[in-house]
Formats: sequence, structure tokens, C-alpha cells
Amino acid sequence: MVKKERVILVGVQTPENHHNFAESMLELKNLAQTANGTMISSIEQNREQFDHQTIIGKGKLEELRQTIDKEAIDLVIFNHELTPRQGQIIEDALEAPTIDRIQLILDIFAKRARSKEGKLQVELAQLEYSFPRIIGQGKTLSRLGGGIGTRGPGETKLETDRRLIRKKMTSIRRELKEVEQHRQRTRQQRNEQQVYQIGLVGYTNSGKSTLLNLLTSADAYEENQLFATLDPLTKKWRLPEGFEVTITDTVGFIQDLPTQLIDAFHSTLEESQNMDLLLHVIDASAENRQQQEQTVLKLMDDLQLRQIPVLVVYNKADLIDKDQFVPTLFPYVLVSAKDPASKDKLIEAIQSIMKEKLQPYTLVLAPDEGRLLEKLKQNTLLVSIDFEEEKQQYVAKGFAKEHSFAITRMEQAK
Repeated sequence: MVKKERVILVGVQTPENHHNFAESMLELKNLAQTANGTMISSIEQNREQFDHQTIIGKGKLEELRQTIDKEAIDLVIFNHELTPRQGQIIEDALEAPTIDRIQLILDIFAKRARSKEGKLQVELAQLEYSFPRIIGQGKTLSRLGGGIGTRGPGETKLETDRRLIRKKMTSIRRELKEVEQHRQRTRQQRNEQQVYQIGLVGYTNSGKSTLLNLLTSADAYEENQLFATLDPLTKKWRLPEGFEVTITDTVGFIQDLPTQLIDAFHSTLEESQNMDLLLHVIDASAENRQQQEQTVLKLMDDLQLRQIPVLVVYNKADLIDKDQFVPTLFPYVLVSAKDPASKDKLIEAIQSIMKEKLQPYTLVLAPDEGRLLEKLKQNTLLVSIDFEEEKQQYVAKGFAKEHSFAITRMEQAK
């Protein structure tokens, strides 16, 4: 069993971050726990601005050093990004390993990555973050492979030579480019085949993987942890009427997502840009729910996803008083992914959006066109099929993508 590290958290509240400081510190605690740390203590300070050398100033730094000695702290985690110089000054003063929020998140990603692409993306992000901090930092290097904040490339003993590190980063980017090209070909194939694509987006730990499992029996990894899912997972899903679509689960968003990760995971998050419908999954029981909603909406703006139709799925209804629940985003559906009865409710809401956004069609089919009828069931949202005895013909009604064969045939028949 891996020994849990005893950690102390450090945060500074300024006029700029006061609106979400409490939530951010709580999230830092959850992140530390996810990375197998035990929070022993936390030090918080109010300042007009960060100290340019130590974030918290000399007096607080001394208080922190005494707490480290008294509580036998293994690791100090700052809730703010530390510059290479700040990290060095703080670590020298404390004589204790020190990391920041970004290193912590990168560490969790390194632990969660399963696919080759995911591992490469994390390694690149860690290298980009570490590169300006590695040169000449003997103490930092001596810690590589020794606990929280050191997984991933640290386990292979990062070379201190700039040329070798640059070479490694170039090599990873080349590999990722090949994977991205393969991903683009797969996306293009889905688009050509007129596959209806649904994407799951939302704050980390909102229950996206549980919802995916509820709808598709995908056996996606579900755990009440931050970033339980890292690698995108696409599964086929057949609606009750027979319409076959795909659902893609993506990495969860979070406040202050490191820019290194947004850059490194660009191709992964691009999956969401090609969706026909996004399910924005929200933890209805989260204390800072609206803050989480706004974080996701901002990232959706950054990723140019706001033009895609969205159904808001308020999840974890079993953890709230439904009578007191007040939604803030629309259109929405309130469900519990743990409750099988929510499946029908969610399907109904999804189909309602589909009918709004897809193009309606009415097709007249001859009795010997049974194969086409099956194709309609599989590739469109077929609402009704009536057989007219007098005319000996089928009348099929439903909804389909704009350039699908159903719409093309309907227009040809006019």
C-alpha cells in the first residue's frame, strides 16, 4: 500500500481572487487527497497582492516553516502558480519539498492517463512546465520519482541538458501529431457516415462516466474522485427506436486548468468541437455549483463549443432536496445517474433536443423497400411507420441530419 504523504496547503486571498478563494482552497484539498495526500494543516493569508518573492511574505513563511517541523510535513502545496525563482526561494527557506497547484494537477493527470496518447500528452505538459524550472535545480531533481508532483516523466529521471529536453519535447509533439491525424481521419469518417455524435462535458467529478455507463453499459471507470476520466472514450449507443449514435466522454474541466494542459490536450478536447449535441453534466449537489457552471462555460467559449446545441444534465439528484432545487442553465433535465429510472427521463430529454435541431422528414416507401426501412431505423430518429393498405405503401416519419440519405430522398421525391 502506497504511503500517504502529509501535506500542508497554502493560499493567499487577494482582492482579485476573493470571490472564489474558499472554493479554490476546498478544491485544492480534494486534489491533494486524489493525489494520495493527507491534509494535515492549511495556512491562509489576506494580502493586497502576492509577495513577489515568496507569495506569503517572510513572517508567514517562518510560521509555515515551524508548522512543517512540528507536524512532520512531507510536502507543501501552494494554491497559486510559482515562478521558478519563487519555488527555489520558498523551498530553500522551508527546507521542504514544495509544489504548486499546477504541478499537483499535472501529477493527477499522470496517474490517471491510460492510453498512449494520454500519457504522451501528460508528459509533454509536465516537460513544458518543468523545463524552465529544471535547469540547475539539484534539490528538485533529487526528489524526482519520490511522491506527489513527481510522477510521469520524473520517473525516467529528466535530463538536465536543455538540448536533450527540447529533443524529447519535439519527439512527443511529433508522435502526438500522428495520433491527432489518425483521430481526424476517424472524425471525418464519422461525419461522412452521418453518425450523430453526442459529447459529455462538465466539471470534474460531475458524474459524466456514470452517465455514460447508465446509457451505454460502457464500463467506463467511475470513481468519486477528481479527474477519474482522462482519456476520451467513445461508445456506440442505440436509442429505443433503433437510432445508433455515439457518445464521447471527455476529461473534466476545473478552475484554473493549467494552460500547459489546455495546449497539450487540444486534440483530445477537439473531439467536442465535432459533436451534434453536448450534454453539460453538472453536480446538482455541489456547494459551489454556479462557480463550476461558469468555469465550464468559459472553457467552452475558449474551445469554441458554444455554437453546438447543449442539454444541461443536473446530476446527483439523489443528494439534494428536489423541491428546493433551482436550475440556472436551460434547457435542463434533473437526474441521478445512480438511479436506473433516470435513464428514460434522460433519453426523453435528449430526443426532445434532437427533434428541435434535426430536420423532419416524411418518406413514402414501397412494400419491397424493407431494407431501407431498417436503414431509417438505424440512421435516423424514426418516430412513426404506417402501412397504408389502399396504396400499398409505408409512410415513415422522423428526424435526420441535414445531408442524410433520408433528407436527400425526400427532396428528390418532391
